[in-house]
Amino acid sequence: MKIKTLVAALLLSTGATAAFAQSENCNANISIAHEAVRAGNYKDAYVPCMAVLKDCPTLKYYTYKDATTILTSFLKGIKDRNSAEYKKYFDELMGVHDLKMHYLPEFAKKFKPGQVPTVDAALGTKAVDYYQYAPNMDLKQAYAWLSQSVNSTQGDTDGAILHYFVEISMKMVQADSNLTDQFFQDYLNASKFVDEAIANEVKPNKQEALKNVKENLVAMFINSGVADCESLQNIYGPKVEENKTDSAFLKKTIAILKMMKCNESEVYFRASEYMYSINPTADAAVGVAYMYYKKGDYEQSVKYFDEALATETDNMKKAEMAYATAAALLAAKKYSQARSYCQKSISFNENYAEPYFLMAQAIASAPNWSEEPALNKCTFFLVIDKLQRAKQVDPSCAERANEQIANYSRYTPAAKDLFMLGIKQGDRVTIGGWIGESTTVR
Repeated sequence: MKIKTLVAALLLSTGATAAFAQSENCNANISIAHEAVRAGNYKDAYVPCMAVLKDCPTLKYYTYKDATTILTSFLKGIKDRNSAEYKKYFDELMGVHDLKMHYLPEFAKKFKPGQVPTVDAALGTKAVDYYQYAPNMDLKQAYAWLSQSVNSTQGDTDGAILHYFVEISMKMVQADSNLTDQFFQDYLNASKFVDEAIANEVKPNKQEALKNVKENLVAMFINSGVADCESLQNIYGPKVEENKTDSAFLKKTIAILKMMKCNESEVYFRASEYMYSINPTADAAVGVAYMYYKKGDYEQSVKYFDEALATETDNMKKAEMAYATAAALLAAKKYSQARSYCQKSISFNENYAEPYFLMAQAIASAPNWSEEPALNKCTFFLVIDKLQRAKQVDPSCAERANEQIANYSRYTPAAKDLFMLGIKQGDRVTIGGWIGESTTVR
């Protein structure tokens, strides 16, 4: 019995010694590798780093980042993607990602929530490296991984992963137009998730980076070649009829059409009308308002714009709605009401220039208020006031405003004609009639 106990003790001692030796080797290797990576010496970091992942894969989480840094650096330095050396390092890179995903649940137990990614988030990182470095990249494989990652992590998705997700979806639809619906849905989802990420991000630099990602998503959507109004009409026209009781589908369709500025298309009107009958939201009411506007029924158009204004809570959107109402009233030659809605629009967004342009147009359309021609011409001083104000609130429209100012200046009265009325430069004149505003003689 004593001999057996001694043998067992020796065996345990031998195993413990081996384990201790392996642990010592891992500690030495991880120190060498990490310092070499920090110094940019990836060649010397390679062997000890890979040894740590082989022998002690759960020792330090940062080893996985070091390994991907080393391997991607090697891949960038090899021109021939079909070489055996390139394929070796690429396979190792994919292996590192797989190993990390395997051990992530174990790392998650050691770290605070959010300090290490989820397995699905890590899959997205693997997909990005696969897309960038695969010798023979399969778009469908990259898309499958990214789709799983993005739809799992949603608003917590890394910005780069969202970017490549939409980029790959775009490339797939450019190769196969049957995937248009998939691309549109991917874009909508990614846009929603990046908006959530922006709203949740507290660090200004990261928030700005996410805003850049959003701009890139919009650019890809617009430049995809499958998102013009005619193609959207052809794609969504039949689908709207098939899904006219599906509020979720109608809401997404309206969002796409609005973003692509297709709010004069028949499919936009139809989707809005069906949506309004199910759920009379502000967006649906606006769509119906545009439909009546296009038909020339300005009274009904204004009615629905008013309803949209009453239910909308976003001031920027309310400003646009009030402006659209003003445009409908101007088309109906209801100048005073058009100006009133322009003023409402400005009350919601004081830096919105379009209402000033519209007021200038309304005033110039009905300038006569006096039997004296020279006084009627003073109305154009007020037109110029509105245009000057437009470029003050939004300097980006200065060129357009200046062009219109130059045009309307031709209609202002001559100094000699005003002199005969006892009016000189610098005097204030009140424009009568429906206008009822004062202006300064130039």
